[in-house]
Amino acid sequence: MKQGRIIKLVGGLYTVQDESKQKYELKPLGVFRHRNISPKVGDIVDFDENNIVEVHERTNELYRPTIANVDQVLIINSAKRPNFSFLLLDKFLAMVEAFTIKPIIIVSKIDLMDQIELQDLKQKLEYYQQYFQVIFYSSKTKEGIDEILELTTNKVNVLAGQTGAGKSSLLNAIQPDLNLETDEISDALGRGKHTTRHVEIFEFGHGYIADTPGFSKLEFVDFKADQIRYYYPDFFEKSTDCKFYECTHTHEPGCEIKRQVQAGIIPEYRYDNYVFIYNEVLQIKPKYRRDEK
Repeated sequence: MKQGRIIKLVGGLYTVQDESKQKYELKPLGVFRHRNISPKVGDIVDFDENNIVEVHERTNELYRPTIANVDQVLIINSAKRPNFSFLLLDKFLAMVEAFTIKPIIIVSKIDLMDQIELQDLKQKLEYYQQYFQVIFYSSKTKEGIDEILELTTNKVNVLAGQTGAGKSSLLNAIQPDLNLETDEISDALGRGKHTTRHVEIFEFGHGYIADTPGFSKLEFVDFKADQIRYYYPDFFEKSTDCKFYECTHTHEPGCEIKRQVQAGIIPEYRYDNYVFIYNEVLQIKPKYRRDEK
């Protein structure tokens, strides 16, 4: 019996890679259907010559695409072109936190900012650095590349970020043989318009990488408004001093979060984004996935 990680799924056939990087094409045992178990890319499995015989317990799992055991999400935010958006950043952070996955903030294209602009952005992000790792990166000067390489080693990494944020440039910097054009990232990761829609993770530096259209679309489909506060780690930490245990930090009196915003401890834009997301989720009608079992 051997152990490995599922790195690809096409038409019911799983590609499993063991610790020595040897790959095997396998099918799961039929008994999995009766046990309502569907192996996913990213799963750690036990296998023999022909079949996957056991799926290990997952630490987490994502949908759109289905992938399991993700270590961290690299949230790519461009400093310019498009301009940096704290609202987009807070949306991505909330979504990643909801899946109990570690987010890493990567600010790309910093070479497009002058020193005053960059210093201003760094000062605004100092608050975030209390709770999240922030890397300032340039594909032109290579600043931040060593830090990214170190962080992604031996990890299953997922890319997230708005279109044009520099995801393909980051992939090129780490894995030059990909030689991607800006609009080719989806094709390289197996979900372009003219490619087979299969799920796959790729070797990336000394780790793995996957792209997630679910994150890129920023759809808060399965969220509940009163749960958003749990996806703001800073709010969750400080909420023990709120007057009400179930405080949503929106309208309740004696809210510690609002007090800290007024005191300038929590940035006002961070709180405003929270309220925006909260109200946005309130308006969403629930949807149901086919794969919820």
